[in-house]
Amino acid sequence: MRTFHQRALAISVGGILVIALAVGGIVRASTQVAHAGAQRASSNNQGQSLCIGHHPQEFVWYTSSCTGHDEPELDPVSNHPGSAQNLTWTVALPSDGTTAVDSVGPTFWIGGVVNDPNSLGGQAFLELQFYPNAMVSNCASGGGYNVSYAPGVYTACSPVWEVSQHGNSESAAFNAMLTDSATGGPLVLHAGDTMTDHQYITPAQDGMHITVTDVTTGHSGTIVLNSKVDGPLMPAYSVQKIGNALNWGLVDDAPNAFVWEIGHASNFAQPAGQFCLPGSATKPPCYSYNVPTWVGFHPLQIASVTFGDGSSPQSWYAVSDYGGEAEVNLYCSAANYGTPFCWYPWFSVNQGGYYTYGGDYPDMVKDFGQALQFTQTTTCPSPYGPNTTYCATQLK
Repeated sequence: MRTFHQRALAISVGGILVIALAVGGIVRASTQVAHAGAQRASSNNQGQSLCIGHHPQEFVWYTSSCTGHDEPELDPVSNHPGSAQNLTWTVALPSDGTTAVDSVGPTFWIGGVVNDPNSLGGQAFLELQFYPNAMVSNCASGGGYNVSYAPGVYTACSPVWEVSQHGNSESAAFNAMLTDSATGGPLVLHAGDTMTDHQYITPAQDGMHITVTDVTTGHSGTIVLNSKVDGPLMPAYSVQKIGNALNWGLVDDAPNAFVWEIGHASNFAQPAGQFCLPGSATKPPCYSYNVPTWVGFHPLQIASVTFGDGSSPQSWYAVSDYGGEAEVNLYCSAANYGTPFCWYPWFSVNQGGYYTYGGDYPDMVKDFGQALQFTQTTTCPSPYGPNTTYCATQLK
């Protein structure tokens, strides 16, 4: 097993406490993020809701306050009929350490392709977005959300992204708050808790159902994807296999995936949730691309996926929307890869068989070539031609 050997050096840069980690003898930079609520901004103070959209083909543009960026994803794969229509993710939620979970990006999500008669190609994309250290107060119809700082708390919204058939603008066909069935308020999950996310259909054919249960507390909530305008949003595919991909997306993947949205600042940075690029150390610092920041908190752990027939994935794949290391090298240059803010985080398998995302955590068993697990050029096809999407890489 390979691990990071770290030595911490405190450095003050512009009044911000920076922790320089000596990793394998090379000094890397990460930031110790303040945890006091008084020192955090709130998206409720913004003029409009934060909005993190899906990353489509380049001819699609975002509406309102929405932005999108890279979406590195993990796909459990099965050839069983119905596997894309009934699956349950079991996940342990990450928790703050010397760095805060939200510092690397405003959301991670579990989602999938659904049918939508009013969207480009008849397809839309669900993202059940979880917001770390955040209490949600509103999930806006346009796909945005408002949160306030709440340490150790996770809440969620469920935007479904569609693209207009004329004009190619991306907007939300649906969005709802994940509410607690016992209280009617936001379903509040806690750092370190184990949750299940069950996404499934029912005989009513009234849209994909999403039931999230906090296994630790027993609280749960359900969202039904039934749009007032577009009608029931049902899974677009039956089988969870590579090639059953979103037809206006940038990757050749399976219908359902886990994604950590990177390339945005924290929901509580100033300005909140701002789009950012590799190599950016200021205005705002882009911690998404700084692996030592990721390994400063306790990781998210994807323990398992179980399909409706009780089976497990036959294999797992990874893919990113911008080519992984190629994106970092575009902005930092290949010679600077691995310097502060010039990393590309990766998926790993750890002791116990669970997957993490970010870097090599202490119990890492296999990291699949780190950032090189993601293909760097578009060599797979889409409805828009050959070599227009990134191919998924089999990890296991």
